[in-house]
Amino acid sequence: MIRVGMGYDVHRLVEGRELWLGGIRLEHSMGLLGHSDADVLIHAICDALLGAANMRDIGYHFPDNSDEFHNIDSKILLRKTVELIATKGYHVGNIDATVCAEQPKLKPHIPAMQQSLAQVMGIDEDAVSIKATTTERLGFTGRQEGISAYATVLIEK
Repeated sequence: MIRVGMGYDVHRLVEGRELWLGGIRLEHSMGLLGHSDADVLIHAICDALLGAANMRDIGYHFPDNSDEFHNIDSKILLRKTVELIATKGYHVGNIDATVCAEQPKLKPHIPAMQQSLAQVMGIDEDAVSIKATTTERLGFTGRQEGISAYATVLIEK
């Protein structure tokens, strides 16, 4: 049996925070604000995986008012998400994700993100597609107020 899921996340860019995307730290003048490390790409993937397995969402399993998840590395949340869907007999088939950001330019970092995410999920790097785009300076992303990410996943039983 195969199922698909879709996830979306957004976080505000602020000064004084590290920027984590796809499980890697990027050099940038601002970082994403959140209860965890605010890795929007990983959060969108987690939501997509949980949705595909009909297991609610990331906020249900990892609430942003819990001290347990304060400043947590989102790779830990992704690993726990893969373990959660496994309790229903599912494993990750593939992921297709898009990150929307004006800055920093993400293209040079995509292979490292793919490697990081594949390793955390225990899947082949070829099963992790990551794309980057801008919003042509439109909206909150275009004004560099935040970064958003979309993810579509296929899980298999």
